[in-house]
Amino acid sequence: MDEKYQLLSVGNLEKSHPLILETLKEQGWNVDTSNTFSDSIKKIEMAKYDVGLVLINGGATHAERETEKCLTMAPINWVAILKADLLEDSHIHHLLRRFFYAYYPLPGNADQLACLLKHAARMTRLQDRVSQEEKLHSDEYEMVGTTPSMKQLFDTIRRVAAVDAPVFINGESGTGKELAAHAIHERSERCDGPFVAVNCGALPTNLIQSELFGHEKGAFTGASHRKIGRIEAAEGGTLFLDEIGDLPLDMQVNLLRFLEDHHIQRVGSTKEITVDVRILAATHVDLDKAVLEGRFREDLYHRLNVLQIHLPALRDRQEDIEVLARFFFDKFANEKSIQVKGFSQEALRLMQCYSWPGNIRELINRVRRALVMCETRLIGPADLGLERRHTSRHITTLEQARDQAEYEALISALGRNRYNIQNAARDLGVSRVTLYRLMEKHRINREMAAI
Repeated sequence: MDEKYQLLSVGNLEKSHPLILETLKEQGWNVDTSNTFSDSIKKIEMAKYDVGLVLINGGATHAERETEKCLTMAPINWVAILKADLLEDSHIHHLLRRFFYAYYPLPGNADQLACLLKHAARMTRLQDRVSQEEKLHSDEYEMVGTTPSMKQLFDTIRRVAAVDAPVFINGESGTGKELAAHAIHERSERCDGPFVAVNCGALPTNLIQSELFGHEKGAFTGASHRKIGRIEAAEGGTLFLDEIGDLPLDMQVNLLRFLEDHHIQRVGSTKEITVDVRILAATHVDLDKAVLEGRFREDLYHRLNVLQIHLPALRDRQEDIEVLARFFFDKFANEKSIQVKGFSQEALRLMQCYSWPGNIRELINRVRRALVMCETRLIGPADLGLERRHTSRHITTLEQARDQAEYEALISALGRNRYNIQNAARDLGVSRVTLYRLMEKHRINREMAAI
């Protein structure tokens, strides 16, 4: 084995099945053993493991009070090993479904078990790496991404935050324009000042002037007291004007005047007030087209568009979909039932093919709904509200098509042969070694093949 993995064995395998642990050690595994779950808890607190192997002997194991605590406190994948006849026990079914990445029936083959454990260990390390990648950008208000376009976006945010010029943020609805504005503010010299966000499209037409610039007492019917407007409230900080494209033309004139001299007048007052504020603006509409059609002032557009940031649509950063899904799965973990451990391969594949018209906002909503609706260990397409007929993107590259066909052929052969490796390899016309390699490549285990 090229990589060294840390394995925690629970359940006195040394005495009952010594050959299994000896084989794992010979293959390069670093094995730590524990006889009870209470002892395992202490070991988990002291060391880091890649995978856990649990010997299940029946009622005695799943009745232990420490079982649930042990299996949930360690951020690793657990694999159960048990006699085949125990699979008839409904309590064992419940235990396996709630806590385990996979299970392996005895007597079995130590080499096959080692392959399964390696899958689980690699998934643990992958989950760790994803978490680390997410933490790299946690200071950017949870703007998560590892694709080149996102890395370029993070770099652009750092650059524009260093100056005090207006920034125009464009992107489709749900791509995270306000998060980008927050990130710019937090990295700027104005970070200690207020961040005031205004959705121009949500302001009542007859109150826009008062909301932005404020008003004096008695300025109009109902103005019973002085009101500080959003612009003035952002003094010393950042004003984020979201959906600026929905601002009426008459208000665009007033905003342009403020951008030119940084002075405002409250409604009902003749006194000018100087306001020191940085302007960030965003919209999902094409302002170039709006300018040509006369729906948006060209001079205001140029005032706002000194620096520009474009947020890519989720469908254009396909590699980030799984990263984001796992990120929000962890973020809303308190909303899920304890048995939900992640996403099925089918769910991940369909998420990759879906066009995401609502972008990240839609992804968040679907993941949160799935956490509530899922009744199994892994979130499936139905839990996400995704089915094949709803996906509008298709595999286009030869490599992706080959991988998809290879994956489906493996699942079909393994399921048809009830996970008998020798028979499945014979059906596929490959050697057992090749089959194991392909299973590892596609992260296929017995549980998946049985679906």
